[in-house]
Amino acid sequence: MAARFITFEGIDGSGKSTQSKRFAELLAQRGDDFILTREPGGSAGAEEIRKLVLTGETDRWSAETEILLFTAARRDHLEKTIAPALAAGTTVVCDRFADSTRVYQGATRGDLRSKVDALHTLMIGREPDLTFIIDMDPAVALARGLARGSGEDRFEDFGLGFQKTLRHGFLTLAKSFPKRCILIDGNRTPDQIASEIAAYA
Repeated sequence: MAARFITFEGIDGSGKSTQSKRFAELLAQRGDDFILTREPGGSAGAEEIRKLVLTGETDRWSAETEILLFTAARRDHLEKTIAPALAAGTTVVCDRFADSTRVYQGATRGDLRSKVDALHTLMIGREPDLTFIIDMDPAVALARGLARGSGEDRFEDFGLGFQKTLRHGFLTLAKSFPKRCILIDGNRTPDQIASEIAAYA
């Protein structure tokens, strides 16, 4: 099977990280050649930027500055990890990609979507082959995200209203890219969710 670029998206605490790992385990059991990576991060430079954008006070960065930071991290990730893997015939499974910036900065923190799209076209220029958007109750997801105590909870700290807006953004995104986006009901057990996603492996 040809190498694919597969991403997992959703609000904080939706279970996308768990499901990306479950999907990678399935590929491993099948003997597929793949890598599992994440955003922001996935390369040395991008991991440094991750520390900047996911920690600290909610007002640490403006939405405009966040767009630049996330794009810089994504460019390094693309150059150092994603593009070389795909060129070598290796499937890439990624926890978040450009869709997160489209929603988090482009749709929820001011009317900045045009700037997000322009930067993406100029500096990234790549879309996933398949995207799973895990949709779930924002209140449940937020409680789960905060309970992790990961220290990377800057966006959770924006509160429930922000998470509800994010959810709406992801639902709208799924409708905008119907050929690659699969909407998954996240209000179920991890096993039930993984079983549905496995059908697309």
